[in-house]
Amino acid sequence: MKKVHVFNAGPCLLPQVAIDNAIAAMKDFSGTGISVLSISHRTKEWDAVMDECRALWKELLHIPDTHEVVFLGGGASLQFLYVAMNYLEKKAAYLDTGVWAHKALKEAQGIGDAYAIACSKDKNYTYIPKGFEIPADLDYLHITTNNTIYGTEIHEDIDCPCPLIADMSSDIMSRPVDVSKYDLIYGGAQKNVGPAGVIFAIIKKDSLGRVSRYIPTMLDYRTHIDKLSMFNTPPVFAIFVMNETLKWLKSIGGVEAMYEINKKKAALLYDEIDRNSMFVGTAVKEDRSLMNVCFVMAPGKEELQDEFFAFAKECGMVGIKGHRSVGGFRASLYNACSVEDVQALVDCMKEFEALKK
Repeated sequence: MKKVHVFNAGPCLLPQVAIDNAIAAMKDFSGTGISVLSISHRTKEWDAVMDECRALWKELLHIPDTHEVVFLGGGASLQFLYVAMNYLEKKAAYLDTGVWAHKALKEAQGIGDAYAIACSKDKNYTYIPKGFEIPADLDYLHITTNNTIYGTEIHEDIDCPCPLIADMSSDIMSRPVDVSKYDLIYGGAQKNVGPAGVIFAIIKKDSLGRVSRYIPTMLDYRTHIDKLSMFNTPPVFAIFVMNETLKWLKSIGGVEAMYEINKKKAALLYDEIDRNSMFVGTAVKEDRSLMNVCFVMAPGKEELQDEFFAFAKECGMVGIKGHRSVGGFRASLYNACSVEDVQALVDCMKEFEALKK
């Protein structure tokens, strides 16, 4: 079979060891003789997985004791509502940097007073707004650290005079993060840390209980902290695979080592986009994402787009089509994507340029 190189924007490419261990557990979970798909979540064997997974999160991100990690269902889009229900009392601000940031703002506006503190829609979200003032009296500022559709990323933990909340769905565990600066970090697992079906939330425990409204039991973060993410049946298989993925990440040196690899991958591809006469990047250079590399055909070469798609497919490239709302190309370089995968894409781009010159 021809080697394929997976650049899907999500669900992500998973490390092979996590897939292999998941296959084995589907046949026999932890020596129980029962498939992980059939295991009861009220067993000591499953408790061990939950404990290990939570511990790996804390170890890999150096999460302080002030914060707790929970695993939930519903996707990051449901977290848009969770955030507002648990934190919005008087007024909140959102940094509008793309589709998902805008959707998060919309959900908050359905709960209370929320507004966009800055927005990059004027240039099709190709940059991260800067220089805006953050009022200290906000209930929170919400940011989306990586924008998968447009290929922009906030590369550093910002200093914020009010509580800071971040959707890190697509760059969590890709770089070091100072968790102590955030009241809440949340996201879907399916970009970097597991399959679709489970979300993570890293919550500063004393940040909860400050709103006056009634919070439905399932939407109250305190419910899930108190019950160790098992108030109801958790997404067992997705958590199992996430745990295996984090074990792999630890084995290669953790987040710090992964960050160096991710910088190398991104530089390799961006350098080729900037050099190659066939392509041009779409995001402002200083805000280019390490996770989602977006580019289009160079001016005057637009008619070659479909031809390049076909050529890339023949070369084994999978998932490089840009989001339907922006077109062009997008190569997602999530953690399990290797330097060799990126080099294969670069070689494909070079070959296509040589054929068309």
